[in-house]
Amino acid sequence: MHRMTPFHLAPWVAALMLVASTASAGTLYRDPYLQKVGPDTATIAFRLAANCQAEVRYGEGATNQAAVSQDAGKVHAVVLTGLEPGTEYTYEVSACGLRTPLTRFRTAPVPGTRSVHFVTVGDFGTGGSNQRKVAAALVKREAELFVALGDNAYADGTEAEIQNNLFVPMEALLARVPFFAAIGNHEYVTNQGQPYLDNLYLPSNNPEGTERYYSFDWGHVHFVALDSNCAVGLASADRCTRDAQKAWLERDLAGSTQPWKIVFFHHPPWSSGEHGSQLSMRRHFGPIMEKYGVDLVLTGHDHNYERSKPMKGDAVAGSGETGIPYLVVGGGGATLRKLPGSKPDWSVIRDNQAYGFLDVTVVDGTLTAQLLGVNGDIVDRFTLRKELPPQEQLPEGALTLLVEGERGVVPHRAFFRATPSFEAATVTWDFGDGGAAEGAVAEHVFAIPGQYTVTATATQGSVMQTATALVQVAATETPGEEPQTPDSDTTDPGSPAPRPGLPDSPGPPDDGLSSASGGCAAGPTATLLPAALALLAAGLLRRRRK
Repeated sequence: MHRMTPFHLAPWVAALMLVASTASAGTLYRDPYLQKVGPDTATIAFRLAANCQAEVRYGEGATNQAAVSQDAGKVHAVVLTGLEPGTEYTYEVSACGLRTPLTRFRTAPVPGTRSVHFVTVGDFGTGGSNQRKVAAALVKREAELFVALGDNAYADGTEAEIQNNLFVPMEALLARVPFFAAIGNHEYVTNQGQPYLDNLYLPSNNPEGTERYYSFDWGHVHFVALDSNCAVGLASADRCTRDAQKAWLERDLAGSTQPWKIVFFHHPPWSSGEHGSQLSMRRHFGPIMEKYGVDLVLTGHDHNYERSKPMKGDAVAGSGETGIPYLVVGGGGATLRKLPGSKPDWSVIRDNQAYGFLDVTVVDGTLTAQLLGVNGDIVDRFTLRKELPPQEQLPEGALTLLVEGERGVVPHRAFFRATPSFEAATVTWDFGDGGAAEGAVAEHVFAIPGQYTVTATATQGSVMQTATALVQVAATETPGEEPQTPDSDTTDPGSPAPRPGLPDSPGPPDDGLSSASGGCAAGPTATLLPAALALLAAGLLRRRRK
């Protein structure tokens, strides 16, 4: 039967869009961002504007696997385990009846893989137009990881500034590229950086189990992040001490088997910029880095670019000596500053005209770095080389990890067994709460409620295998209970203790360029329709064609 009276589709579409807007607005307060990505694990963190259950759907190409968030409030960090090294995964977040656009990321390669590509910059967290240009250029590089050098959230590192000046301008990058950060002095303004740390999920392999300083391997590169604020006396003793960090750094570098070692932090030991050289960092940490063969030091703080000659002690390394090049990469978005005086003789190049970042590839025994401006101009380029021994054949198979006690209540004792695919391997454990052990069999007591990623590492010479497992520890036992969607800000006592929540809607970036936040409230996710509405729209369109 043909309709004689015209059917006006426009009012229905407008009504559907209004309903969709009401349903989707504010669902995601913060778009997903990648944290603690390793060869077989990744953390997908995000924040909702309303309390509801969430999950991450993921897979190689098709999103045919699901990991349900253990958090029922607004703050979520979903740990994916059992991933394949060096593999591209597609993922989406599903929450409150809506889904984010499909996004891709790549896991870390097999430890020891001799090809690494990363990007790095500091002093970007203004929320302004220059930062956004740098962020857009960073996305185009399609690097394996992003190393941030501090002052990532101006001016005081508050909750609102972390949202508006870090996560909003960098959302496209952080959703695709794993983010490893060092803390800057501006983040320290608010409670010695605690809000900043509460918003990130970084490695915590120092004795205190904190995320202020840490290390990780990516391919054949060992990365170390230091808290230079602590080292120069800005932290209280209960948060961090210089001597504890020095002792940890020495143990960490001594235990690394990777041929390349890169250390990054905020305050530069060598700089001719406005702030100048931080002598405490140079004299307390320089000798340790020299002793264990650190290849490159990356810093920020001064709002310019500068590269030193290979340095040793308080001078340029002499003939036949091995020195360390120190870089200041502070052109990420904050106002560039004048360079006082003439260029010192230890400085190879310095520039305060270009906003940009350092793009670094490490292939076998060659490190190639170039400072790229936002328009792709090469401001500086240099190469470091070293002789590497022949690469050992990686063993077939994988490290098998068995866990007894994946769930429990505090104090929770769990037992672990690791079986490498090669003989005579040394197995070490990182329990995710600052605890560590050695041996094929281990046990550990978790004293604080939370969700812990336990990592086993088997090494034999330069050959390494890793495996991870997730342990859930609740404060009180809740047998047989089904997950509930709370109506208020209260959380399930069996869930990990959430990091501090945020207001339902963010304030605008401080430069007034945009009032948009990440997620369904703005940007690509704002156009999502719930499944029922999409079906209704399709039905209306079919009806219109009859």
